[in-house]
Amino acid sequence: MSDETGTNETPAPPAAGPQPEPLPLFGTTWLDHDGGYLWRRLGAGIGSLALAAAGAFVLRFAFQGLEIAKVGNFLNLLLIVAFSACSAIAFRRAWESYGKRVDPESSQSARGLMAIGFIGVLLAYFVRTFMEAPGEKLRRTEYETARAQYERRASRRTGNPSNRPKKKRRG
Repeated sequence: MSDETGTNETPAPPAAGPQPEPLPLFGTTWLDHDGGYLWRRLGAGIGSLALAAAGAFVLRFAFQGLEIAKVGNFLNLLLIVAFSACSAIAFRRAWESYGKRVDPESSQSARGLMAIGFIGVLLAYFVRTFMEAPGEKLRRTEYETARAQYERRASRRTGNPSNRPKKKRRG
């Protein structure tokens, strides 16, 4: 009897072949859209939008601080343009990263830009949750490809080669 569940069932062994890669916040629920997948997507979308709004609110305090310091209109405009450009670039990079694997070296070099443009990253996450869990399409494509390759390899191996009938030799 299992101590954790109180049943006589033994846990099922993991399925043979490739296993799906878990997504942050979603685990492997993206595979069959089960286990509260819809609610997780809804919560992730609302959470990312709330964080983007909170980030914009904090940035507004920073801009008000610059206005109080009377640094000038040029610097205020320059700062707004810089944050807008960084957010736009971060949005595009985050959006593209949901559809294809990103080179670790290029993502390391853009880490500062992504941090400055955090609102763009959060908005990209929010928009992507309307279609799928961010990164789901990429993981699903990779998983289905790996699964198909595994099935092809497994279908070729049908049994123990020593049990096969011997071929007659000509001679």
